[in-house]
Amino acid sequence: MEKVVKRAKVNEEDEVHTSEKVLDQVEKDHKQKAKNLDTTKDNNEDAKEEQKKEEQKKEEQNKYKEEEKEEGPSEYLIMFQNAEGEPVGDQIMLDSRTTKRNLVSLLNTFLENEEKLPYSLYIGDETNQSEVRSSILDSVKELPNAKYNAETVIPIIYKPEAMFRVRPITRASTTLEGHTEAILATNFSPDGKNLATGSGDCTVRIWDIFTETPHHTLEGHTDWVFFVCFSPDCKRIASGGKDKKIIIWDAKKGEMINKPLSGHKDYITSLSWEPFFKNSECRYLVSSSKDQTCKIWDTITGVPLKTLKGHTDHVTKVIWGGEDLIYSASRDTTIKCWNAKKGKLARELKGHGHWVNTLALSTDYVLRTSCFDHTQKEFSSTKEMKQYALERYNKAMSKKGHERLVSGSDDYTLFLWEPYISKKPIARMTGHQQLINQVVFSPDGQFFVSASFDQSIKLWDGKSGKFMHTFRAHVGRVYQVAWSADSRLLVSGSKDTTLKVWDMKRKKLMFDLPGHADEVYAVDWSPDGEKVASGSKDKRLRIWKN
Repeated sequence: MEKVVKRAKVNEEDEVHTSEKVLDQVEKDHKQKAKNLDTTKDNNEDAKEEQKKEEQKKEEQNKYKEEEKEEGPSEYLIMFQNAEGEPVGDQIMLDSRTTKRNLVSLLNTFLENEEKLPYSLYIGDETNQSEVRSSILDSVKELPNAKYNAETVIPIIYKPEAMFRVRPITRASTTLEGHTEAILATNFSPDGKNLATGSGDCTVRIWDIFTETPHHTLEGHTDWVFFVCFSPDCKRIASGGKDKKIIIWDAKKGEMINKPLSGHKDYITSLSWEPFFKNSECRYLVSSSKDQTCKIWDTITGVPLKTLKGHTDHVTKVIWGGEDLIYSASRDTTIKCWNAKKGKLARELKGHGHWVNTLALSTDYVLRTSCFDHTQKEFSSTKEMKQYALERYNKAMSKKGHERLVSGSDDYTLFLWEPYISKKPIARMTGHQQLINQVVFSPDGQFFVSASFDQSIKLWDGKSGKFMHTFRAHVGRVYQVAWSADSRLLVSGSKDTTLKVWDMKRKKLMFDLPGHADEVYAVDWSPDGEKVASGSKDKRLRIWKN
């Protein structure tokens, strides 16, 4: 019995001991589970933290991509090209914030210019182009349709600018009286030292620009004088008008040379001298007339050498170009290109639907000023003058191209042509709401402007004909415009009695110049850039300067 009791106690103790073990194990298992739960919880929190970081990273990347898409890449691969599309230097990766100044400096290095030269820079092609004014990135932003990225080569087209700067005219320095009727024409001499005016009072007057006084009064015409034109050597003046006559004057003496050139049957509409580099004697002249013809004259003998027949209505404008072609515009809606040596029709340009009022040639300025420019170079011989005139002409011509011609019409349109090689136009330009009265190429040939009776002036690209800007401020018809010698400024004269000076780079009005008492018919800017002359219906000539 005693053994049984002891065994029971032992069993009881074993059970207690076993229970304690079980409890210990359960407690251990519980603690382990709790620990595992804590570990899982920590792991989940770490995973969440990692996920959060990944999401933030992706968000930052997306934000960067959006900013890059909006702002553009931080770098661009660029390549300089000239106006003809020929590459200069190597492709180079540049910061997108690179400024125009730094780009021009780099370009001068590529071109190996000893002297740093100024250039205009453009991004894009002829149809979608933006001028670089501040940085590459800002210019790219102005081209919404262009898809430039860090891997695309951006062509930067450069165009040389004038080495000198013309100061804008701001005031009338002199009002010159003498004409007794409206002043219809003004023309500075190629050297900028003298000025000729033609008037409804039948006279031509020569003015000394330095003293701003009248030099000579030239009497000989019997009706209105519509056109005055200095010869390229500055020695003679040709004038023509309503009396059907052309008179050649000695610019220094103020005397008529020989007899008037007679032969036209109706009034004279325009005159143009043979280019100086073709003939330094300045002997030959071409005229256009309301009688539907043009005539080539020997101004020494007074004999018409050739009569250019073919137009069926008034001839409104004639230009003697540098490629042995004479260009004439007519109310018969055509433009004819004549062989200057043979006097025969070389090509006819068709496209306008109404009268063709005006023509301009891309080389007009260098043909007009011959060997005279801002350097005021002195010459020891006529041969030297002729050679320099040829150099200036060749420089004005594009390497791959020829002279470009622009025409303006009563049909409110313009056409850009390259007549030497094709009778098809480069471009047809629209936008004006009334007839186009005058077109003028800039001295550097890169741009041209059109003046219209719709009170506006439009700026166009001189090579592609692309529209660039409309200048509005006049409240009357715009009759005439004239460029400054550096191609940076333009002056316009209007029926509203005012002149206006325009900044062609910034494309805005600079100065409004009232002063005339009536419509301003004629405007010219001196080749040296110093002065502007304006002639008005108020019979007064005004000289304007800075």
